Amino acid sequence: MKRILFILTFFSVALFAEINATNESNNTKSIENNDSLTLNDIDNERYHLAKEKLIAFTKENKFLDNEWTKTYSTFAERQELSDKKNQIVKSIKKLKSLKSLTKTQQQELKKLQSQYKIITDKLNLVKNFEQDPFKKLIEPPSLSNAPKITNPVSLIGALSFIKELDINIKKYRNKALSLDKTIEALNKQKKLLQEIIAIKPSAIDKQHLDFLSKEIKKLYTIKDIFETSRHLYEKKAEELKLSIQSDIKAELQKVAYIGVVIGFFLVLFLFFKYLTRKYLAEKESFYTVNKVINISFITILILVLLFAYLENVSYLITILGFASAGIAIAMKDWFMSLMGWFVIVLGGSIHVGDRVKFVQGGVEYVGDVVDISMLRITIHEDVTLTTYTTNRRAGRIIFIPNNYIFTNMIANYSHSGLKTVWDGIDFYVTFDSNVSKATTIAKNIAKQYSKGYTDITRKQLNKLRSKYQLKNTNVEPRVFAFVEGYGMKVSVWYLTNAYATLTLRSTISTKIIEEISKESDIEIAYPTQSFYVDRKIPKANSINLTEENNG
Repeated sequence: MKRILFILTFFSVALFAEINATNESNNTKSIENNDSLTLNDIDNERYHLAKEKLIAFTKENKFLDNEWTKTYSTFAERQELSDKKNQIVKSIKKLKSLKSLTKTQQQELKKLQSQYKIITDKLNLVKNFEQDPFKKLIEPPSLSNAPKITNPVSLIGALSFIKELDINIKKYRNKALSLDKTIEALNKQKKLLQEIIAIKPSAIDKQHLDFLSKEIKKLYTIKDIFETSRHLYEKKAEELKLSIQSDIKAELQKVAYIGVVIGFFLVLFLFFKYLTRKYLAEKESFYTVNKVINISFITILILVLLFAYLENVSYLITILGFASAGIAIAMKDWFMSLMGWFVIVLGGSIHVGDRVKFVQGGVEYVGDVVDISMLRITIHEDVTLTTYTTNRRAGRIIFIPNNYIFTNMIANYSHSGLKTVWDGIDFYVTFDSNVSKATTIAKNIAKQYSKGYTDITRKQLNKLRSKYQLKNTNVEPRVFAFVEGYGMKVSVWYLTNAYATLTLRSTISTKIIEEISKESDIEIAYPTQSFYVDRKIPKANSINLTEENNG
């Protein structure tokens, strides 16, 4: 804009001066014939038309005021200031070389020194144009930040880089096109200026023409350098683009191969899951097998991805080897729980669905195993004899660390398909009751209501003979009678469902009381006192302990 204003001002002043000169000349001349024009008038008209054409072209052409022309103007201004500075330095040296200075020479020296300071300050403002002002304009964008494709996520960065590379190439080409159009516009401006000088030469026009010629010559030199730089940049950019595209293709092939491998294991995983549901759905090992399949698939998936994208696996193994000791100490409980999980899964002592009992802090907990994770066993507490007699609450979710099995005892009520347990009911009869009859009633009732569980247990124990050395496999109900402080204690034992002991216990207890209450020679004993004042103390009936009462 500064350049355009300068040109417009220059041509306006020149045009105004020539119009005044023409008017004065016309006023002093006598016009003899208005229908004919002199040769001078024709030249003036051509001159004015050429001036107006140049001014209009300068106004309308944007390429006469862009980064190229502004840079050159600043560069030329610096060169001019530098030349003036050199001349001033020579003049100052010349004056200082004189032995004595006149007053006029002293004033001239001060004036030169003042000019030197002003020019130096101006040169400092354009210090960046000291070497090559066009270097930044023709310098290509950097290609050093090309991404390295090592995983699928880096594909996004690679595609973005290619897009950015195309944009930079386009911008660089547009900059070269801008330089070409700038040179073309300057040549047109030069041609118009030459037409003006041909009609009426002037020192100012010749000075401007000289400035344009030097500018065009400089820009042509810059264009040659720019073309070489641009072709080299585009070649490198295309090579880099092809290299990145090749890496993207290789990475996509790698992802495809990994996808095929994972797909194969996924199909295998689903096949094993199908077989597990089909043949093990009703067995207690279903949950464990199903979980082992899930963990195996996840482990294989992690290993496949690890070996596919970890550049130096041996380095990782070395680090883990050195860190293992510290990890084992810092994460001892976690490590022991993990080992406990392996023992539980591989040993098969506890399965999901088993009813177990464990003691912690003197408190007993009985419940069903609902999950066995790598760190803990999860138990759902049920209503059992333990909750009835001890805890007086149930339904809690209890978490047991897997390392518990190394230091404590866990009782399994339903191990290896054995889903029945022995349960016992105790009641007291008086010493003068018919104890033999009472034990028979208790045994018959227990036998009647527990028959189904007795038959199931017999079959289950026969299966366990191949796994354990079982000596006592008697599954029939048992009754015992013992002498206690205030009566005979009758203890009846029977087999019941490990998951519903209280139900059968309640049924048998109620039935025993009902049957005994019907007998006149049996009395339920409880803490009582008898006083005999006017008669002798009666003797207790003889107690007939049969073989079936012996344990």
